[in-house]
Amino acid sequence: MKYITAIVFCFCLLACQDVKRPEMPANLIPEDKMVEIMTEVYLINAARSIDNRIIIEKKLALEKFVYLKYGIDSTQFAETNAYYTSDLGMYNKLFLKVEERMVRYKKEVDSLEKIRLQREEAQRKQDSIDGVKVDSVEVTPNLLQKKPKQNLIDPQEALLP
Repeated sequence: MKYITAIVFCFCLLACQDVKRPEMPANLIPEDKMVEIMTEVYLINAARSIDNRIIIEKKLALEKFVYLKYGIDSTQFAETNAYYTSDLGMYNKLFLKVEERMVRYKKEVDSLEKIRLQREEAQRKQDSIDGVKVDSVEVTPNLLQKKPKQNLIDPQEALLP
């Protein structure tokens, strides 16, 4: 039993590694900018999951677009991402900010969609009103005046004998 305990203890010591955190890169992307970049990256991934065929056909390099937009390169992004992922608390905080931005985007898109639908409905109603033919009978003031009722039956003839 002593030997088994000693062997398990040795395996535990050997199994433990000295995991080194990556050093902070000289060109570290600030947290707020990283949140913006990560939001863009998630939107790109969502676009790919919806219809990747169009992206491939048009030969769009969406990652390059993000790198150009934020003035970074892929190495800088990778190093910064590795640094932030080494601290789980910090990375979780970044993800919460990204999630918050995505929720705001969704609300904005939903409100814009609602406005678009309202405009389409108003246009549809206007088109149906415009499509109605105008009555061919011309209405004049004389036609609108009340005329006395005419008796079509002579009251004398209506009496029964």
